[in-house]
Order: sequence, then structure tokens, then C-alpha cells
Amino acid sequence: MSKTHSDAEKAAGVIQYVTVRIAGQLFGVPIEIVHEVFTPDRVTRVPLAPAEIQGVLNLRGRIVTMVNMRRLLGLTSTGETKTAVGIERHGEAFGLVIDEVGEVLVLESAKREANPANLDPRWAELVIGVHRLSNELMLVLDVERALSRLGARRTAA
Repeated sequence: MSKTHSDAEKAAGVIQYVTVRIAGQLFGVPIEIVHEVFTPDRVTRVPLAPAEIQGVLNLRGRIVTMVNMRRLLGLTSTGETKTAVGIERHGEAFGLVIDEVGEVLVLESAKREANPANLDPRWAELVIGVHRLSNELMLVLDVERALSRLGARRTAA
């Protein structure tokens, strides 16, 4: 997405989200940070890596760290790698392993609400708000915070 398009959206008060499902829950990832959606092929486990790091893979000549979002959210991992959302943070490539990718939603920024009081504290750390859709709640994933959590665990270990 071009920078101009993103600025126009901000001026209009809307934001685009790529929707993903993790353990049946709908999450929204701001489209501006999503580089691609892909099916991971050969993920290589990294010795002594935190459990949330599923491994690494070579994606078109680039090393991508695969983050198992189920494990990061404190859920049981299914063990199978279905699909991933590719993002970049500080020059490093990451693949967020999710259960499935949905559609792109354009939602009004002003309609985003605070996290519900009963949201699991592990999830509340990674969610920056919610959007009420017609039939369910979409949690807005703070990818920066999620990846920072990985770094904090690595440092604490």
C-alpha cells in the first residue's frame, strides 16, 4: 500500500485490517505492516529458541523467523503450520503463523473500542482495542508489542 493512500485513509478516519483467525478468534492486523501472506514450506527448528519461535525458513533468499501465534497467546499449538502473515520489523523478516487468513476490512478508527475488562491478561498485552462487527468481536493485534514480548523473553532467559 502506498504512503499516500495510507495518509488519505488517516485523514478520512478509516483503517484497513487484514483479518486472521487464531484458535477461532478473529484478529485484525493493520494492512500497512503486512508484506504478504504465504504458506510456510520447510520450517527449521532453532535450538534453544523460545517455544513461540517455531523456527526459521528461507523465503525467496531471505531468512524469516516464524512466530507461532497460538503459543504467543498462551494457547495449545496444533503442530501444523497452515499459513503465515509476513511482516518486517527493524529490518528483520517475521512470519506470524496463524490458522487462517480472512478478508481485508475497512473500519472507522473512531469506532475502535478499548479492550474488554474480561479479556485474558496475556491477550490484553497484545491487543490495542476491539471492533464490534455484526456477528463477532475483532481484536486488533499490536504486532510491535507481540514481537517485543519475544525479545523480552529472550533477554530474561
